[in-house]
Amino acid sequence: MGKSTRIQIINPNTSIKMTQAIGEAACQVAFADSEIIAQSPEEGVPSIEGHYDEAISAIGILELIKQGKEQQVDGHIIACFGDPALHAARELAHAPVIGIAEAAFHMASLIATKFSIVTTLPRTKIIAEHLLHQYGFERKCEKIRCIDLPVLALENDKQIAYEKLLESCQQAKMNDDIGAIVLGCGGMAEMADQVSAELEIPIIDGVRAAVKLIESLHHLGIKTSKWGDYDYPLEKL
Repeated sequence: MGKSTRIQIINPNTSIKMTQAIGEAACQVAFADSEIIAQSPEEGVPSIEGHYDEAISAIGILELIKQGKEQQVDGHIIACFGDPALHAARELAHAPVIGIAEAAFHMASLIATKFSIVTTLPRTKIIAEHLLHQYGFERKCEKIRCIDLPVLALENDKQIAYEKLLESCQQAKMNDDIGAIVLGCGGMAEMADQVSAELEIPIIDGVRAAVKLIESLHHLGIKTSKWGDYDYPLEKL
């Protein structure tokens, strides 16, 4: 298989249960010789559902990026669909850093001409729209749908969350004129295969998409560019 890959997956919220679920989803698709290190900050917010939460989470993310760098991991994943602190993390890191929204958009665009997003609360829709524009995928995304449940419901009310997710994905498949669906929360990762099997349409989970992208970049020997704006942060005198 080649050289093994050590992947740090950062769940930016403080939910241990969600961090464990994200790590398990990553292990399902990682190569047998890849090592998955799933972590979350000790302090921060229990869920990320808006601009304020993203700002609060940024320091914890960057501290974990520093730790991963010291441990010489081969790649970092920010497992929140808002991709918080992504650019700052790339300044700190030498290994690749991938956000799960960015990973999911790229992967969906490879297997479908258009996709829809199914995410959690309606207030997070605007954040997804901003990311689509930032990454240049606004013409690839047909619609953003919301199951209208908070992030923590994905762990605390799994059956209800799954039923709502399945219903929204079904509506997307039948009404949006798309070829794939992107799941808009890291906490949905463990539901992707079951939804895809029931609806017979590609369901893209950004956590697992990011794992395969990190493995590919590592095997290709490609790291974060240090020429230009992703150069290491300037030292302050």
